[in-house]
Amino acid sequence: MNKGGVSHHLRVLCEAGLVQEAGTRRVRGGTEKYCRRAAERLFVAEPRAEGTAALLGAVAQEVERSPVDHVLTLRHIGIGPARAERLALTLAALVEETEEDPEGEPVHGLLVALYQQAGPQRPGGPQAG
Repeated sequence: MNKGGVSHHLRVLCEAGLVQEAGTRRVRGGTEKYCRRAAERLFVAEPRAEGTAALLGAVAQEVERSPVDHVLTLRHIGIGPARAERLALTLAALVEETEEDPEGEPVHGLLVALYQQAGPQRPGGPQAG
């Protein structure tokens, strides 16, 4: 994307309150502007494929640049709706209740997703139809 397009989109994100300026730097007669997200948390109420792909791509870049080992697990589990709801509430509470250490400590990324898979059920499970 050209600089003008990036600048436009960043301005729109700043006006929407999603990102904020994080400083500038003089480089070869120009000025680089740095931005960061405005919130500690990003909650996606109605995920769409293109937004989810962008979010997961950004997470993949962060994981790749991590200076320490990381945990990245995908697990498919067969559970009923009531247990899935309890698990979702437990995960949300764990994320919400985790307090940060004093400033100066390393920042860790945390991505939590619980979703029902579309498509075939596992053998012995309820059949769609």
